[in-house]
Amino acid sequence: MGYIERVASKLPRKLSAFAVFLCACRGPTGAVGGPSLYSDQVSSSNQATAVPVARRVNAFSYAIRNIVAEAQRVEATGMRVRYLNVGDPNAFGFKTPPHLITAVERAMRDGHNGYGPSPGIPAAREAVAAELTACGFPMSADRALITAGTSEAIDLVLSALVDGGGEVLVPMPTYPLYTAVLAKIDARARYYLTDPARGWQPDLDHLKSLVTSNTRALVVIDPNNPTGATYPASTRRELIAFAERHNLVILADEVYGDLGYDGPIEPLGKLDPDAAIITFSSLSKAYLAPGWRTGWMGVGRSPRLDPVLAAIKKMADGRLCSTVPMQFAVAEALLGDRSHQPIFRNELRTRAALTVKSLTSMPGMSCVAPIAGFYVMPKVQLPPGRTDEDYVLALLRATGVLCVYGSGFGMRPEDGFFRIVFLASPDELTAIYKMMADFTTQYLARG
Repeated sequence: MGYIERVASKLPRKLSAFAVFLCACRGPTGAVGGPSLYSDQVSSSNQATAVPVARRVNAFSYAIRNIVAEAQRVEATGMRVRYLNVGDPNAFGFKTPPHLITAVERAMRDGHNGYGPSPGIPAAREAVAAELTACGFPMSADRALITAGTSEAIDLVLSALVDGGGEVLVPMPTYPLYTAVLAKIDARARYYLTDPARGWQPDLDHLKSLVTSNTRALVVIDPNNPTGATYPASTRRELIAFAERHNLVILADEVYGDLGYDGPIEPLGKLDPDAAIITFSSLSKAYLAPGWRTGWMGVGRSPRLDPVLAAIKKMADGRLCSTVPMQFAVAEALLGDRSHQPIFRNELRTRAALTVKSLTSMPGMSCVAPIAGFYVMPKVQLPPGRTDEDYVLALLRATGVLCVYGSGFGMRPEDGFFRIVFLASPDELTAIYKMMADFTTQYLARG
């Protein structure tokens, strides 16, 4: 009798049976016999073969973050990198309003640290509805949902609305999350042109040529990321009429709506509250709290959107809820003190003017002046055979200035567009633009 059998004979019946089972699992040379259930040996073929990933990953791209890998390699050489790729106001010294921090801290201390309702806490949903209604887009709280940033809201809506093979009309250039999510769900982005010669306004004739029987939605980013453009009421009305004519849902990305230099931009839904419009916004930009990942959507009152709303809520149930303590800041933000916003808008206006003046004085460089937000999309006249990514990477490696190439937003690589985040201080921006000017002069001279 082996050791395990001797021990097993002294144990209660259930434990004895388990010990005998262990004995049987000892391996091919064990006393009891039978095949081993485990092995210390791993086949060399298993060690050498990489685990495959889903094909959709090859179509998934988010240039704003992807380019950071190269920036980190540059930093590893000892060069300082100036990150003008991500629109994070906190990273450039702008502070989250204290009353919002107090609201979150109070929520945590009061024990609101468990799961919350999937659509969001009632106070936050009511505040979103009240804000939209006050701005002219009537909204009931049951059609407002709180999400983990606008990014999750976009993901939920597209996933609920578009099947594999479906199509969504997105502006060119676009915010790359839309195309990334569409790639993830095996849907297709169809780019409609916007014209820098007309202040980045949509090309409505081109838009009309893109509609097919598979088209499900129209994305309107106004104020725009990455260009800083806003659209006049006439253009907005034409976009709504186009979407209604083709039974499309408008996804109105209005995250920068409070950051128009001349004051807040009205929601698209104000022009036609009965149109099929879903609006998005968040605490990230105008309320200076991007790391809290707290956003929202408002689903317009059109009965045509009722099935979409039900589908979104169903999908939201699957991720339980967004971060609960941060939701307690939503009402404080939307219904409370906004005295930081005029100050922030003035700071942005100053930086925008400096940026445009500096860029347009560089050789081979042009840009359209932004009128909202903190982005600009300049164009460099590339030498033949060069791409926007070539220029941006060369700029990074030579100066440490990190921007994002325009093809990451859907532009043609040979057109030479790239995006700058101009949240740094005016003094730092002045120094950065001096380095860019010197580099660009040499880059273009080399051809």
